[in-house]
Amino acid sequence: MTDKRLSFKEMCAEFDVTPRTLRYYEYIELLHPERDGRSRIYGPREIARMKLIMRGRKFGYSLEGIRQWLLIYENEGTEAQMRAWVQSADRQLLELAEQRAQLDEAMEELQRLRDDTENALKAKL
Repeated sequence: MTDKRLSFKEMCAEFDVTPRTLRYYEYIELLHPERDGRSRIYGPREIARMKLIMRGRKFGYSLEGIRQWLLIYENEGTEAQMRAWVQSADRQLLELAEQRAQLDEAMEELQRLRDDTENALKAKL
């Protein structure tokens, strides 16, 4: 891990999140930055956690699910976290496949309705 340290503003820019989002992640105890007066300093651990949070969000995980997964590492270590990740990823892949099927169905129906409407308009001309 690098010794990179980021300020609050740099952290927001690095991960393209709003200050409100970053404060919320602290509030729900996903992140624990160092404090220097009123300033927050994000070290390598917090930067790594933020990368995992952002990746989890991209894959559709809830913040609570991400928080629980991060707690496994803190309480049980890397191997337990990796095992939990594999199980969680399997469940999430099934969920995403279901969402894809629903989205494909909605897009097909919308396309049909659009085409029917366009055909009806052409018939009136």
